[in-house]
Amino acid sequence: MGTIKDKVAIIGMGCCKFGENWDKSADDMIIDATYEAYEDAGVEKKDIQACWCGTAFSGVGGICVAGPLKLDRIPVTRLENFCATGMETIRNASYAIAAGVYDIVLCVGFEKLKDSGLAGLPAGYIHPALGVNVTAPGRWAMAATRYFQHYGISPQEGRETLGRISVKNHYNGARHPKAHLRREVTLEQVLSAPIIAWPLGLFDCCGNTDGAASAILCRADLAKKFRDDYVLIKGIGLAIGPSLGKEDADYDYIHLEETITAAQQAYKEAGIKNPRKELDILELHDCFTISELMTLEAIGVCKQGHAKEDIDAGVFTLKGELPANADGGLKSFGHPIGASGVRECYEVYKQIQGKAQLPERQLKDVKLGLSHNQGGHPGSLLPIITILGAAG
Repeated sequence: MGTIKDKVAIIGMGCCKFGENWDKSADDMIIDATYEAYEDAGVEKKDIQACWCGTAFSGVGGICVAGPLKLDRIPVTRLENFCATGMETIRNASYAIAAGVYDIVLCVGFEKLKDSGLAGLPAGYIHPALGVNVTAPGRWAMAATRYFQHYGISPQEGRETLGRISVKNHYNGARHPKAHLRREVTLEQVLSAPIIAWPLGLFDCCGNTDGAASAILCRADLAKKFRDDYVLIKGIGLAIGPSLGKEDADYDYIHLEETITAAQQAYKEAGIKNPRKELDILELHDCFTISELMTLEAIGVCKQGHAKEDIDAGVFTLKGELPANADGGLKSFGHPIGASGVRECYEVYKQIQGKAQLPERQLKDVKLGLSHNQGGHPGSLLPIITILGAAG
């Protein structure tokens, strides 16, 4: 098998302000994010040879991006892969460049949720795994209760650990000018908030958000023509378990097997042997706080069953050993479904360049980072992991 390592570079990225963007249409957000990426890369619309756009519910066909961006007579492909849609655009575009088909391409992820919610499924649609009376909070809550029971963690102790994830991510998001929920919260506030699905409360769950993010990718050997501080794609992993689309009676709600496999794929390509020591930053798909906890174990930065110890010790804070969700993650930055995966790469890209929006957010000596975007839920998961690294 071949490898994508160091064959594709990111030379520009953009991200609009996430939030309740009542005053902006999907087109407006797409334009804001993409023209920031154009300016960042020093390219123009005429330089783009192909485009991949991702949205779960807010557009149909390539025209949903080709229209507002006036992409005239180039290939534009619309993708959807549950909540992993955003990073799927980068994955597909990367392989097209690595195959030598294109030199420079555009990736756009977007979603307009505040106006329409998640009403994009066809009438009468019933999925065997995502069907009636099965909700994302409910399924992740099942994982939390099972995880606590298996590892002998009391409900109170478990809720406090999950609460620390929420406190951390809100602290980080409050310091990002483009984040949706720029509000710090205390552990007491998290624990006393209304329960959504026990043991997950309001602050354990991400909200609905509007937003868009874009990336300009090119052949790695061309990247220096555009900038010196380009970022290389070191590895990509995607794994879908056989249970996606049907219930798996043997699933244990303790191990995120698909994420384990996707991480191993990406690490193998990137040549990473010890992710805890080699990675400098993590962007994790914290749709729920328990997702962040379990993902830390699945990607191998915590031993199975021991993420609680590291979270409680502050390992993943901005000043900790391995910062996770330095921009606030889905919990605070927001989760416009099609945009989240691109936004997760946006944060790592900026941190590697030393260009985080505020000095207090900038981490030191970031050379290698992991972005994790996932769809589905425990028992039917669809994770994508992308490893990004500094040039040179």
